[in-house]
Formats: sequence, structure tokens, C-alpha cells
Amino acid sequence: MTIRTILVDDEKLAIQGLQLRLEPFEDVEIIDTCSNGREAIRKIKTEKPDLVFLDIQMPGFDGFSVVKGVMEIEPPLFVFVTAFQEHAIRAFEANAVNYLMKPVDEDKLADTIERVRVRLAEKRSTEDAEKLIHVLQEVAPDAAEEFAEGDGTSETSDRFEKLINIKDRGQIFRVETDSIEHIEAAGDYMCIYTGDNSLILRETMKDLERRLDPRTFQRVHRSTIVNLNQVRQVKPHTNGECFLVLESGAEVKVSRSYRDVVARFVH
Repeated sequence: MTIRTILVDDEKLAIQGLQLRLEPFEDVEIIDTCSNGREAIRKIKTEKPDLVFLDIQMPGFDGFSVVKGVMEIEPPLFVFVTAFQEHAIRAFEANAVNYLMKPVDEDKLADTIERVRVRLAEKRSTEDAEKLIHVLQEVAPDAAEEFAEGDGTSETSDRFEKLINIKDRGQIFRVETDSIEHIEAAGDYMCIYTGDNSLILRETMKDLERRLDPRTFQRVHRSTIVNLNQVRQVKPHTNGECFLVLESGAEVKVSRSYRDVVARFVH
């Protein structure tokens, strides 16, 4: 899968630097570069890229104006690249894949490209399913109706646990995963927080993540997982981070590395 990409920045050196950092990613194909927002809107509409790396502060049309300017078509994925942290929340409102600070950190860029791959794979899977339904409607309308009604979620959900057994303080507790608000790591131990209780589970975060449905449980910090169904409020923070307020009133910080999770609540 080739990721057709456009780079937008009014600073020539910034574009050159990003081109160099993207060279190791063999599936990223840079099809064009733009030096201003007006040019970016025109090329996005004509070339229809999969991904756009977009500077925010540019003369004339800024990065957010570019996003608004292409909403009449099916927009690409956007990654904002900027020297200013204060635009982070607006970036999430624009449903950006990520928000990278200049100079771009190579590890964060690699994480961003992986997120892009996942988003594009999900999008293409949906498109393939729609094409299949269309074909079925032509040759087997009954099968098409059955396919459309079954969204495949039950099969996916069955892979993940609904109950977790936790041995804590000499007792075994059976905890429904839906009741878990958030989870915090402490070495090889996990602190499991429900609305009215907290339990200690001896397990690594990586192993625990495999047991939980990622559509519900998302990492928001290197050492924290949150049940997205328990989130009641998003509170921006001054340094580009933010806090999620949970059903119990507890607040959990979202680090900058996981800000794309916030986009689920603000777009």
C-alpha cells in the first residue's frame, strides 16, 4: 500500500528536512510539495493524496483554512507540523492524525506513519465492503441485505474478555471490563480502577492490552489506559496536553504522544 503524500510549508528548509526524515518509509511517496495554503488546496483537490503534512502558520491561508478549503471533497488524512504548541486542540478539532513539533522527532514520526497506515487500512476495508455490497445487490440481493446487516462486530468482540479475574489481597475478584474506568501501570503490576474500587493485577500493560477491546480501551499515556465509554469531559491543558474527566470524577492526563485519542471527543 503506497501512501501518496503532499508536504505543505512556507519554509523551504522545513520541507527538505521532512523529506529526508520520510525517506526511510518505503510506502510513503511524496507526490508534491506546496509553499502556501492556496496552492495546497488546489493540489489536494486535483491530486487527491492519501496524506498531507501541513504547517499551521503560513501567510494568507493557514493550515486550518486549508482543511476547511477541501471539505467539499473526501479529504485526505492530515498531520500538522508546527513550532507552536498552542494549536494542539484546534488540530484535534480538525481530526488530525497527529500534531508534530518542529524539528520533527524521528520516533514520533514513525509512530505517526503507523497511525496513518492503520487509518488508511480501516478506510480501505470499509470501501471494499461497500463495493462488495454493491456487487451483491446486482447479483444476489438477499445476500447483500444479510451482509449489510451483519457488521462483523460480534466476531471481533468475542476475541476480547468481558470478565477479568484479579487476585488481590488473598482474594479473587471477578471484574467486568465495562466497569473499569482506567488502568495505571506500575512496573509489572497494573492498578485497575473501577468507579468504587481499585485492585492490583500482576501483569504487564502489553499483555493486558491484548485482552481488552481496543475500540473501548485506549492508551492515553505511556502508563495509562482509559475506558473511552467512561469519559465525560475533555479539559485542555496549557502545554498542549489535556485531561479526561471520567464518570467517577477522576482526571487522567493525556500525553502529547497520544493526543489523537482526544479527537474522538472533539470532532
